[in-house]
Amino acid sequence: MISKSDIKLCVLGLGYVGLPLAVEFGKHIKTIGYDINSSRVDELKLGNDSTLEVDPDELQQASSLTFSDQLSAVADCNVYIVTVPTPVDAHKQPDLSPLKKSSAAIGSVLRRGDIVIYESTVYPGATEEVCVPELEEASGLTFNDGFYVGYSPERINPGDKVHRLPNIVKVTSGSTEEVGDFVDYLYRLIITAGTHKASSIKVAEASKVIENTQRDLNIALVNELAIIFGKVGIDTVEVLEAAGTKWNFLPFRPGLVGGHCIGVDPYYLTHKAQSLGYFPDVILAGRRINDGMGEYVVSSIVKKMIDNAQPISGARALVLGLSFKENCPDIRNTRAVDIVEELKSYHMDVDVYDPWVSSVEAENEYGLSLIEEPQAGSYDVIVLAVAHTEFVEKGESLRLLGKQKHLLYDVKSVLPSDQVDGRL
Repeated sequence: MISKSDIKLCVLGLGYVGLPLAVEFGKHIKTIGYDINSSRVDELKLGNDSTLEVDPDELQQASSLTFSDQLSAVADCNVYIVTVPTPVDAHKQPDLSPLKKSSAAIGSVLRRGDIVIYESTVYPGATEEVCVPELEEASGLTFNDGFYVGYSPERINPGDKVHRLPNIVKVTSGSTEEVGDFVDYLYRLIITAGTHKASSIKVAEASKVIENTQRDLNIALVNELAIIFGKVGIDTVEVLEAAGTKWNFLPFRPGLVGGHCIGVDPYYLTHKAQSLGYFPDVILAGRRINDGMGEYVVSSIVKKMIDNAQPISGARALVLGLSFKENCPDIRNTRAVDIVEELKSYHMDVDVYDPWVSSVEAENEYGLSLIEEPQAGSYDVIVLAVAHTEFVEKGESLRLLGKQKHLLYDVKSVLPSDQVDGRL
């Protein structure tokens, strides 16, 4: 097996998951960060990270890390870690094309004895059923003879400056017992919190996909409770705070469920379940509830506008926040877009403001033109969609953005109930 002194590591995909990983390994062993996006590679070479996950000082500390967009630059590596996205398509089915393309690319430079480790979230069995055949075909080598694979699911939480890669326990696995030991050893070089070696790749894959499925279902429950309590006419947050006085009550809150993990991963598990002839009612029910919260928020807003004798068609609305979570520029699978589109369906004129998000990315991803700054006294409706610190700190002064008669709706329930006209 490869010794530490002989490890030549390549991390494929330099996004929210891959870059922190490459930086940590680059502090210890020779590491190449590879990405097909040339502009991303160029900015990293200049010491800048547009995802804000790694600061310039951390990049400098990774003295053994280099970056490239050329596959030939990684041909001399013997360990490859794949961190490419695993999204779903328009029909909520797994889109494994980035994973297949990355595997084929690695296969074209793979040599006897090399190890390929996957971190991308997949359903149990995908690594060996989908990735390995791509590696075999492109390399001409045989699995577990000419090359080996491992799986260690990513646990990156974008925007979180407390739970960082080194202090989060890492699940590891390998295609043979010896490879499993190597993969575990490799990650222990950078993970101070320790590792948990799973008995198989399938177990490791399953452990990741249920982490976010569990969170998704818990949030779906409180979202459904919010809908029920809205009909009853009581404040959901007050109910949850009262229930939370019991020691074992779980502290989940209602809200939009987006991002590249919680809003996506459950579909990988349900896809696998359905392929085996089992229909996962509970998981899919949770997904339907969470995917419908944008529509529910806007219907609540429109009802309040009617009660307030405000015109709907032609009204000006301001949506504060586009990223999928607070204090983070990540707009992948953001459900704030659902609120924007639903408001537009009522013929409202909608402005979107988010100081964390790149206007170019918003335009490319969703066709939205972000405003540079909202104008005071301009809006009939103000929707606090993302709890960025700068929004929360303004509190009730957000009302200065509204017209004399306006509505302030707090999707995140971060403002006191007496400061808003509605909240989840």
